[in-house]
Amino acid sequence: MHAYYADHFVLPLPDGHRFPMAKYRMLRDRIAQHLLGVLLKEALPASDEALVRVHSPQYIDAIAQGTLVPAAQREIGFPWSPAMAERARRSVGATLAATRAAWREGVAGNLAGGTHHSYADKGSGFCVFNDVAVAARQAQADHLNDGSGWPLQVAVIDLDVHQGNGTAHIFQGDDSVFTLSLHGARNFPFRKEPSDLDVELPDGCADDDYLHALDQALEALDHRCKPDLVFYLAGADPHVGDRLGRLAVTHDGLEARDRRVFDWAWQRRIPTVFVMAGGYGNDLEDTLQAQLTTWRVAWQYHQRWQNVRP
Repeated sequence: MHAYYADHFVLPLPDGHRFPMAKYRMLRDRIAQHLLGVLLKEALPASDEALVRVHSPQYIDAIAQGTLVPAAQREIGFPWSPAMAERARRSVGATLAATRAAWREGVAGNLAGGTHHSYADKGSGFCVFNDVAVAARQAQADHLNDGSGWPLQVAVIDLDVHQGNGTAHIFQGDDSVFTLSLHGARNFPFRKEPSDLDVELPDGCADDDYLHALDQALEALDHRCKPDLVFYLAGADPHVGDRLGRLAVTHDGLEARDRRVFDWAWQRRIPTVFVMAGGYGNDLEDTLQAQLTTWRVAWQYHQRWQNVRP
């Protein structure tokens, strides 16, 4: 199974910055140690041609040149640097590459990504470019160009604890992309954008209620969309130990969540691209454990795909 990374582009963050940048390298190390069937590959940067399928040329240029106004820079939450701009492109590049691999093999992932707070013309909440939106648009364009004859239908299953406002806004009114977000009702962003299906959860929501809500959401998705491709944002931040999450899902609950999503797609033979999205554990080991479990479950479903491929 293909896994794409760009963790060697480390942002020079100020002392005390709350974003746990080290988790990306640590996750790659854990995968290399524990999941020998996962092929780790360095992500290439996304091109302007790919980015402009979603983002405005002015915004792309401002990130490249470091000319964002201070308010826009503060909304992103990262100080600008050449490394910040390069990492943002490579995070998108990783999801683009994973999408091509998933289309061939059934399942593939990005060790980062899930930057769902990014809009077409601005970033927000540690998100610069919207990797899933760009990859969805690129997949649709590639599908049209290969002469398949029908529009590619995409579903975004966003299970980060924060609502995917940027993704929802980008695809509003677009019947070719169905956006599902299961998130904390009282968490960031405090001004939500309407997804095709939003499921809001109360503070303290634990395993049983969380999984029941997910089951209902997947059932609703089944009735409202027949996707050819799924993007799964497997956020670790619903975990009870996450300092930004406000929910109370255990590691067992997160594993059950992952299995539900991958099994839903597998039963319908829908290629699935998964990305890590958020994870801010009080103990970073909790975040890494949740993410490694997601990769282990994904690898198991990747093996099922290989057993039925010609």
